[in-house]
Amino acid sequence: MLLAAFWGGIAGSAVLLGCFTALAFRIPKKWTAWIMAFGTGILIGAVSFELLIEAVEQSDLIVTSSGFILGAAIFTGINSFLAKKGGHERKKSGDKKTKGVGMAIFLGTLLDAIPESVLIGASLIDHSKVSWLLVVAIFLSNFPEGLSSSIGLLREGFSRRKILGMWLSVFAISALAAFLGYLLLENASVASLSLIGAFAGGAIMAMVASTMLPEAHEDAGVAAGFITSLGLLCSMLLTHLS
Repeated sequence: MLLAAFWGGIAGSAVLLGCFTALAFRIPKKWTAWIMAFGTGILIGAVSFELLIEAVEQSDLIVTSSGFILGAAIFTGINSFLAKKGGHERKKSGDKKTKGVGMAIFLGTLLDAIPESVLIGASLIDHSKVSWLLVVAIFLSNFPEGLSSSIGLLREGFSRRKILGMWLSVFAISALAAFLGYLLLENASVASLSLIGAFAGGAIMAMVASTMLPEAHEDAGVAAGFITSLGLLCSMLLTHLS
């Protein structure tokens, strides 16, 4: 259980690392977009090569498809609500900021982080070691989110102490979510774990398509496609080497 919290914290620490980077340095938006594009490719690979394949092998196509669609639908619904409040700004570091969106950005980040961390905890139940692919994928997707969100919150007028406190809480919640994912799902059936994996896969794909890819393409241009492809290739290599 403590190992689950440790790896959940490692993945969640990327948001905090992105925050420190934003507070200490001026990072070109294009660099952030490159990292986001690469993380997008790895996440797509994690969903395709690990979550969905494993879900189908452990259950069947109906369970996997149902979980995947449900995850994508619920994420889209919640994300749509947060977007109206300004949560869609969580991956953006641009100059055009709407006042009062800070809490929506924070909640949007939690929307991304919690299911990912629960999945890390659950992945330890049937395996003797953590899924490196999941940890790397989530870490690389969280870093640009912490970086971009922190830059945006600074421009909105948030103090450095408040921003740091927000991302520290995300780090702590990520570790707790991974811990609870392991604790609460330890005795779950194989079919239930498959459903959860497919559900998380759907939510991750909806997040990638609605937030990460558009933002990466906006700041990196056509290079985002090639970098995303490299991330997908890296994901495949990690799958076969782990």
